[in-house]
Amino acid sequence: MLGGVGASYTLENFDYHLPPELIAQQGAEPRDASRLMVLHRAGGRLEHRVFRDVVEYLRPGDVLVLNQSKVIPARLFATNPQGTPVEVLLVRELSPEGMAEGRGSVWEAMLKPAKRAKGGLRFADGLGAEVIAVEEDGTRVLRFSGNVWEHLEALGQTPLPPYIHASVDPRRYQTVYARTPGSVAAPTAGLHFTPGLLERIRATGVETRYVTLHVGPGTFKPVKDDPDRHTMHAEPYEVPLETAEAVGRAKAEGRRVVAVGTTVVRTLESAWQGQGLRAGGGETRLFIRPGFAFRAVDALITNFHLPKSTLLMLVSAFAGYDLTMQAYRTAVEERYRFYSLGDAMLIL
Repeated sequence: MLGGVGASYTLENFDYHLPPELIAQQGAEPRDASRLMVLHRAGGRLEHRVFRDVVEYLRPGDVLVLNQSKVIPARLFATNPQGTPVEVLLVRELSPEGMAEGRGSVWEAMLKPAKRAKGGLRFADGLGAEVIAVEEDGTRVLRFSGNVWEHLEALGQTPLPPYIHASVDPRRYQTVYARTPGSVAAPTAGLHFTPGLLERIRATGVETRYVTLHVGPGTFKPVKDDPDRHTMHAEPYEVPLETAEAVGRAKAEGRRVVAVGTTVVRTLESAWQGQGLRAGGGETRLFIRPGFAFRAVDALITNFHLPKSTLLMLVSAFAGYDLTMQAYRTAVEERYRFYSLGDAMLIL
């Protein structure tokens, strides 16, 4: 699903030069000590602050919406009947109800090397799986011999983005408010918050509300050519009733809805119907790029994203293309730290 045509922009418009040493390999300690670039869309002004200062830019009555999805240890290792190792990255569970019917759970998964999975897979503790379908993009559908959730903690590792080469404490690649397991990548804008900072924010009269969008590996999928031909992976989301009502009241009363991360933006804009936010679950393939008309979100907290990525296109749609690319050039000049464990941007 496309969120605005943006026909005057090509893929090359979203490229920029990033020195590799600016790709963060560890998160800031404490979390809210990361740097914060503040973009004022009205006037195009940039400010350089520390993330804990974000409280100064929030107003009483704002609704701060956060993604409470929790990263799961989705990277597993198996062998085929010939003993050849196969790496398995779980993407999402397709039929948990199968367990109640006496069958194994069914998951989408990415395998490496995928062709070695013929004849089934065996894991260290006796869990087995077989490939029952191959999707158009090469993703495999696996039926497991048992309940995968019972084996994840023992078998699985937290998958890290391919540009992080250092060892990272799995707890540091998790937001402090993560509750609902299902993501294979962290909603990284939320990594900057501490419990104390959230308390300070609430004390100023800001409402905090939650959604869930389980982040899939497609978040790292580059746009390879014409953005018009790019297909987003489906990602499941859930909007609780109290969040839908809080956002609806804020919009009706002229108060701001502040999204923490691109996942929250895509959730809220996907769930917006008519004049309000629809509570409940769904799947989204929403691709937001310049030309998109935002209906739910008024301000955005996000990280610095990869060149030519759908995430950079979303930020460009929200902040304006020229201001976004100016901000990224400035971030490189000022030696900000980029990507998942890097610094943050607040767009007002």
